[in-house]
Amino acid sequence: MPQRPDATSKRRSTMVSKKSHDELAVGVLVRVKAGTTMPEFPDVVCGGWTGKIVETSGKKPHTKYFVEWDDDTLGVIPEPYLKLCEAQGLYHRMACLEGSVLEPAD
Repeated sequence: MPQRPDATSKRRSTMVSKKSHDELAVGVLVRVKAGTTMPEFPDVVCGGWTGKIVETSGKKPHTKYFVEWDDDTLGVIPEPYLKLCEAQGLYHRMACLEGSVLEPAD
């Protein structure tokens, strides 16, 4: 006779998906997913950039993540982006991004 799933197995599957969603937290090293552009400047592609989450804002599922770019990323940020940030008074060493465009870095 086949076994019926019990409440415990349902809880486990919920916990697993919650855990994977919680991989994004303060202190976690992340990579921006390929094809992503900067929210303020849609012409600036930031896919592959890496950094550390330093702050979060908002409640799930609309959490925003403040990412401070690491030295590798700071070394490859294009000059036009730096000039755009400077012209608009934005700090180029950080970005505020949605969780859907971030993944834990290897």
